[in-house]
Amino acid sequence: MSNLFTRIKDSFLSDINELLDQKEQKNPIAMLNQHLRHCEKEADKVRRLIGRQYTLKETFIREYHEAEETAGKRKRQADIASRAAEADLYEFALKEQTDYEQKAARLKTAYEDAAKQFAHLEEKYEEMKRKLKDMQLKRMELMSRENIASANYRIDQVLHPENVFGKSCSQFEASESYLERLEHQINTNYHHATIDARIAQLEKQLEKKEQ
Repeated sequence: MSNLFTRIKDSFLSDINELLDQKEQKNPIAMLNQHLRHCEKEADKVRRLIGRQYTLKETFIREYHEAEETAGKRKRQADIASRAAEADLYEFALKEQTDYEQKAARLKTAYEDAAKQFAHLEEKYEEMKRKLKDMQLKRMELMSRENIASANYRIDQVLHPENVFGKSCSQFEASESYLERLEHQINTNYHHATIDARIAQLEKQLEKKEQ
């Protein structure tokens, strides 16, 4: 049964990958934009995690200073209790001093580890941002090249269709030829109409003279 599910899963993933490949072939820039959006979202998540790490680092150092300060305070109190021969108070203050000293030691170690990891994360994050910026610039270069290629292709469709479709003349040439034929036809019709009108006028004038 597990093998069956594995085969179904592999078949499903194969179909998905095939669809993605087809989509990428049809519109590679759109797929690149999708990848970059994913990278940008991941970079934003990392930025928030680094912010959280910074907060933890600052909390560790603050707690460390408080524990160290309290340990010193308990040490002075233990000394006062010892000089005052207050055995119970001395034991309590001494125990508190020991506990806070141990706590301060743990917090100092935690702070140092957190600070080291924070610096490492910041370094890796800056590297991620540089790579993301490089990809964004590369996308702009590819978009520019795609625009130029698309514009040139469309220009060739109009000016040089023989390079694209194997036609003998361009659409511009065909349009110019049509305009020339239309102009010739209109001019001919105009001259014919003008001649007809002029002859009719002359004919009327001759009829009046004859009368």
